[in-house]
Amino acid sequence: MYLTVKMDRDNRAKQFMPFDALKGFREALAERERIVVPKRELSEEMKQELDLTFHKLKKLDIVNVQYFENGEYVMVTGVVSKIDESGRFLIIVDTKIAFDDITDMQIVDKV
Repeated sequence: MYLTVKMDRDNRAKQFMPFDALKGFREALAERERIVVPKRELSEEMKQELDLTFHKLKKLDIVNVQYFENGEYVMVTGVVSKIDESGRFLIIVDTKIAFDDITDMQIVDKV
């Protein structure tokens, strides 16, 4: 006579989950594979174009912004929630971006 015990569904599923013996190893590999690029200097024409866009920009506008962060260029699209001219930063939703790190910006929709 055999005694069988049914395992609940959660415990049964856990036995088939992948085992990560080296915690953080995959993240470390991904970081090593990341290509770090130097920050490029904007031309005077590009700086003037960016300055014109800044002067047109208002809170609640929707923008596309390309900026430099941690050795790579990032693109974000969203609603401008704050423009701080004295602190020289822009907040798009929850992302704080320094004016000096912005390389390109387009206003997608005005309020």
